[in-house]
Amino acid sequence: MNRKPLVLPAVIGLLVPVLAACGGSDSGGGGGDAIVVGTTDRFTAAKDAPAPLDPAFAYDVGTWNILRQTVQTLLVAPNGGGDPTPEAAEECGFTDSGNERYACTLRKDLKFSNGDKVTAEDVKFSIDRAMRIKADTGVFALLSTVDTVETKGDREVIFHLNTADATFPFKLSTPVAGIVNPDDYDKNKLRDGFDVSGSGPYTLEAEVKDNEMVKAVFSKNPNYQGTSKLKNDKVELRSFEAADAMGIALDKGDIDMMTRTMSPGQIKKLQNDTETDVDLIEQPGLEIRYLGFNTDDPSVKTKAVRQAMAQVINRGELTSEVYGSGADPLYSMVPATVTGHANSFFNKYGDPSVSKAKELLSKASITTPVKLTLHYTDDHYGPATKEEFEVLQKQLNDSGLFKVGIEGEKWETFRPNEQKGDYEVYGMGWFPDFPDADNYLAPFLDKDNTIGSPYTNETIRGVLIPESRREADRLTASNSIEEIQSIVAEDVPVLPLWQGKQYIAARDDITGAEYALNSSATLQLWELGRGVGG
Repeated sequence: MNRKPLVLPAVIGLLVPVLAACGGSDSGGGGGDAIVVGTTDRFTAAKDAPAPLDPAFAYDVGTWNILRQTVQTLLVAPNGGGDPTPEAAEECGFTDSGNERYACTLRKDLKFSNGDKVTAEDVKFSIDRAMRIKADTGVFALLSTVDTVETKGDREVIFHLNTADATFPFKLSTPVAGIVNPDDYDKNKLRDGFDVSGSGPYTLEAEVKDNEMVKAVFSKNPNYQGTSKLKNDKVELRSFEAADAMGIALDKGDIDMMTRTMSPGQIKKLQNDTETDVDLIEQPGLEIRYLGFNTDDPSVKTKAVRQAMAQVINRGELTSEVYGSGADPLYSMVPATVTGHANSFFNKYGDPSVSKAKELLSKASITTPVKLTLHYTDDHYGPATKEEFEVLQKQLNDSGLFKVGIEGEKWETFRPNEQKGDYEVYGMGWFPDFPDADNYLAPFLDKDNTIGSPYTNETIRGVLIPESRREADRLTASNSIEEIQSIVAEDVPVLPLWQGKQYIAARDDITGAEYALNSSATLQLWELGRGVGG
């Protein structure tokens, strides 16, 4: 059926986990006590975000990791990279030569976890619903190339696209395209709270205190049909307020594994401790961190101010002082390991230079020092975020060109404020929806972008993004992708800082931990089993 396959070159070494400390055990199996996993991700049903687990709303790595266990998508990205493969679907593919008509056939006898039949109409309902609601997280923009969804019988779904989009199969593998039960979801509004109704590998039981989910219990879904092979019957995901508390729980045996986000100190300790019964698994990751700008704010509206910041910030110093070997400087929004990456910011600005930054501000008649506040979230990206912003503050202030303050806020208030444009400069992280350069550019630069940026460049939106999406061979798309990166380096609506590695720490009787997190930070709890400790 697929007449023009998407060619996405595999990223070398993407899934080559490195184990430190003592290890290993026999292969795991189902049954026994629940495997308990710790995370510092917070799950809050706040006034501005009352539906954190609705696929039409959720758009951060923590909530997506809940949905990937419980809600099925037509396609799924394979561990080793490459084209998405069928999951709820039996087969999918473009049926035209222009990448504008995409058809999927559902698996036979597919059921929701409650036993209700999953039909093509349920797929259409789910996609149409996300596009209709248009949640302010901007997640619906992943479906922006969908014109209409057609069904034929109970099993065939046809997507008619409004423009060529070779990346569309990847978008169908993301939770916003998850299939939900129409009996439990209103077509016109979000589903508040922490209930999820899907056909994924697990069912979810949430333990909630003060509008916050503190524990998610995943139980094997007896009706699940898909590609994931469950190696356990039950997993508990516990949310911790701090990495230190999560680490203590692992040391005491209260949890079996901890994932994002560990502190740099915890990682270094585990790397050097050869006597522990905890394995540290290191993986290359596709996480990035960046500064975003409200380009309508008077303090940063002039491009020269943003350019001067790009000229002053020392990424090498930042990563070495705060993250050690866990992060590398990044000179583009596209990570170095993704096809189409260009060192656009280094090409434009070279090494950090106060004199060059001063010249930029002088030519634009900007009075110095420029007063700014850098805003960051103190509970979402890990315990080192505050230190990271203290280093950025010092670098900018030591230049004499800026007078910078920093302010940290909880994610539940930070995120809505950022989207409303309340911050002139703010720190954000990004875990890719799918491993393609398009997904490191369009979400920040296209219409209905996820950060609510007022920055508009018609060449990027009207020419280069559509042009790159026409190319099934992603190497061929690199010219357009690289031109976008050059424009970003010139205009600086966003400023990339670093690219990070991923870490998991698991007790040595837990098997499959090296496969429990893929390069896009997707948690794959079905890979975990319990063996015999060493």
